[in-house]
Amino acid sequence: MQAKAASLLLVDRKTDTLFFQVATGEKRREVKEYRIKMGQGIAGYVAQTGQSLLIADVSKEPRWFKEISESIRFQTQSIACVPLRREGAIIGVMQIIDKEDGRPLSQHDMQLMEEFASLASLALGQAQNLQEVKREIQDLKEELKVRHEMIGKSTALEKVIADGLKVANSKASALILGESGTGKELLARLIHRAGPRKNKPLVILNCAAMPEPLLEDELFGHEKGAFTGAVNRKVGKFEMAHEGTIFLDEIGEMTPGMQAKLLRVLQEGNFYRVGGNIPISVDVRVLSATNKKLDEEVAQGRFREDLYYRLNVVQISMPTLRERKEDIPLLAQHFLAIFKEETVIPNLIISDAALEKMIQYDWPGNIRELRNAIERAVVMGNGKEILPEDLPIASNRSNYPGLQVGLTLDEAINQFKKEFIILNLKHTSGNRSKAAKLMAIQRTYLSRLISKFDIRGI
Repeated sequence: MQAKAASLLLVDRKTDTLFFQVATGEKRREVKEYRIKMGQGIAGYVAQTGQSLLIADVSKEPRWFKEISESIRFQTQSIACVPLRREGAIIGVMQIIDKEDGRPLSQHDMQLMEEFASLASLALGQAQNLQEVKREIQDLKEELKVRHEMIGKSTALEKVIADGLKVANSKASALILGESGTGKELLARLIHRAGPRKNKPLVILNCAAMPEPLLEDELFGHEKGAFTGAVNRKVGKFEMAHEGTIFLDEIGEMTPGMQAKLLRVLQEGNFYRVGGNIPISVDVRVLSATNKKLDEEVAQGRFREDLYYRLNVVQISMPTLRERKEDIPLLAQHFLAIFKEETVIPNLIISDAALEKMIQYDWPGNIRELRNAIERAVVMGNGKEILPEDLPIASNRSNYPGLQVGLTLDEAINQFKKEFIILNLKHTSGNRSKAAKLMAIQRTYLSRLISKFDIRGI
C-alpha cells in the first residue's frame, strides 16, 4: 500500500478495548504500548460499528483520537480503517496512515484494504481455530490423566466423586476440605471437566506461603511499569480463567488483606491489574481448598466470615487414606505401573508382606506419601520384588508400655506424652515442624516438651 504506517488491532472482550497486535512504521514499538477503548477514535469507531472509514484530513474529523499520535510525536494527515470479521463478529481492525510520497489516501486504497482485510480475517480465524484445537487436545489429555488418577472403589471415594459430579453442573462455588495429600486438586479438576465450563480454562494457584504482593500479582496481573522490574504487562490468573474455573488451593493461608481483595472480585466480578486503571470484567467459577478447619479460623478472626460464606456454598470433604484402606492395593499397583514404565523394570511386583505393611500403616501424608513410598521402593529395591524394608514407612505401633499401677495421673500423662512425641519425631525423621503439624500443636510448644522430657538423638 506504500503507506507511512500500518497496524492491525484486535478486540480484547474482557476489557472492551483494542490492542495493537501488529504495527509498522517508525513508531511501531511506541504505539504497541497503547490500548484504545471501543468507540474511541477512528479504530474504536470502526470496531464498534463495523463501518469502514476513509478520512482525508484527520484535523477536521471530530472522531479522531489525537492523543496517541501526539504522545509518540507522529504526524498524521489521512487514515483508512476497515473492520476484521469472523463469523459475523468484529474481531479487530486494520488501518493505514498517509502515503509515503505525501499523496492522500484514496477510495482505491480503501478497496484494496477491504479485500485484504477479508483475507486477513480468514487467516486469523484459522489461527484461532488451530489454537482452540490444540487446547482441546491438551484438555483431553488432562481429562484422561484425571480419570486415571482418581483411583479407588471405596464407599468414601465414590461418595466424594458423586458429590463432585453434582456440584459440576451448578455455578456454585465449592470448598474442598481435607488433609494434605488426599487429592483435593484432582477433585477440583474432575468438577471442572464434568461441568459446562470444561472447554474453557482451568487455572490453578497454590496460595500457601505466598506474600501478599506476590499473590496479588499472580491473581490480578500488573501493567508495565507498575513497580520496579515490571518491564511488561502481566496477565493474572483471574483473567486467564475468564469463562472457566480458577482453583485456589490452600485458601486458608491467604492474608487478611488478600482476603478482602478476593472478596471484592467475587462480589463485583471485576478487578484492576496492579498499576492499572481499566476495570477488567471476568466470568469465573471459583473452587477452593484447604487443610485447615476454616470455621474455626473464622471463629478465631483469622479468616473473613463473609468470604467464607462466599466460598463455602457447597462443601466436600476428602477422605483420608486411612479412611479408605481398601483402596491402598489399587493405588499401590497404579503408582507401581507408572514408576515401572519410567525405570524400565517391567517385571517388578509388590510382595504380599510389603502390601500388608502398607495396609496396616496409617499414612499421615495420605496418597502423596504412598506415591513417594512406592517411588522410593522402586528405585532402591532389588528390581524384582518390593519388600517391606524397601518402604520408607515406620510401624504405627509405639513402645508405650500402657497403663501401670503405681504412677500418679500426672506421671502417666507425661509418660504417654513423651512416647507420643518420640513416635511422631521418628516418623518425620526428626522434623519438628512436621511432627508438630501431625500432632496439631505449635512448634514452639513441641520444643518446650522435648526439652522438658529430655528427648535426644532423634
